[in-house]
Amino acid sequence: MATTDSFLDKIKLIEFLEKQGIADTDSVSNEILKYIKDIIAKNKKNNQKISELYSSSRSQNEAGCDLNNYNLPSWLKAHYKDIRVLGENTLIIPDGRKYQLNNKLNDLSGAAWTYFTSSVLNTNYKTSGADNFAFDIRKIHPSPKPPPLMKDIIKFFTKENEIVLDYFMGVGGSLLGASLCRRRSIGIDLNIDYINAYKKAADKLNLSQGNTLCGDAIEILEKKVDIENILKGEKVGLILLDPPYSNMMSKKKTGADIMIYGNNPTPFTNDSRDLGNLDRKEFYIKLKHSVELSSKFLKNKGYIVIFIKDMQPHKKDINLLHADIINCINKIDNLEYKGLKIWADQTAKLFPYGYPFSFVANQIHQYILIFRKEK
Repeated sequence: MATTDSFLDKIKLIEFLEKQGIADTDSVSNEILKYIKDIIAKNKKNNQKISELYSSSRSQNEAGCDLNNYNLPSWLKAHYKDIRVLGENTLIIPDGRKYQLNNKLNDLSGAAWTYFTSSVLNTNYKTSGADNFAFDIRKIHPSPKPPPLMKDIIKFFTKENEIVLDYFMGVGGSLLGASLCRRRSIGIDLNIDYINAYKKAADKLNLSQGNTLCGDAIEILEKKVDIENILKGEKVGLILLDPPYSNMMSKKKTGADIMIYGNNPTPFTNDSRDLGNLDRKEFYIKLKHSVELSSKFLKNKGYIVIFIKDMQPHKKDINLLHADIINCINKIDNLEYKGLKIWADQTAKLFPYGYPFSFVANQIHQYILIFRKEK
């Protein structure tokens, strides 16, 4: 690692800025140098606080804490000998990460928990290069979800080795995400081509495959037997869904969407049972029914997480699908709405919708709706 002096070498910094085409290097470099110095000072201060906190904690023996009685997260197990105890239930390791022994929801440190609860999530996941998570295979689906995004959601709402159910799995972004963080999974989809693409992507990424079922999700949930054969009496830890948004994709394209998709509809399937081919009223009914059915497989206090994207407003129709779905799902007796996150996909292309006549938003965001099973 470079020393502080070499890291703050002003001459090298100026040379770097000039190579970037920045002419006013004096003022910029001074500002950057001050910023870097502030970061270093803050980092030293934080490290000192962490060191003091860790030193003030008790050893496992002093605390009378037998960690063999607990199923610790893998990141803690990797530092088992260095774990110390703060207060009654808090574990700490030398880098400052803390874990609550009474955390029944997930395996996250306190800092990671806090970071996830931000209501806005900005991402810039690549669809090319080494970090595209087999997008070249998964792109046969009109809207494949990034596996790292699904992994982060799964990590917050489950513990290691729990089961994630996605009965609108598409090309398996949630199943891949589950494998990335040591969770098991069950996926259902109408389209066998999507399921096969998921399996091919999992093999390419050297990830374990989840259990998959091909067919109508509602019919499979109603019959129960196929899912029960997989669960063998176990409960699902999380239900994670990215449902077809009514008949949004099966409509004929207009305006700037023609530049992306052409003039033709791009339905997920041509199957009449596909929720992506239903009008909005019927879509809400079917989605609610599917959630009622699937919640029977969900553990108590388990979560159901649903992605949804609004349609553009049209005259007096505001088209706030996310609000409609919150109201719809929240009517289910044993479920309660707990809040939402807004996912902003910074890789989305911007188009001149409405130009030069009126405002039409480029919707780069989707809503992540969160519900919990209360009984």
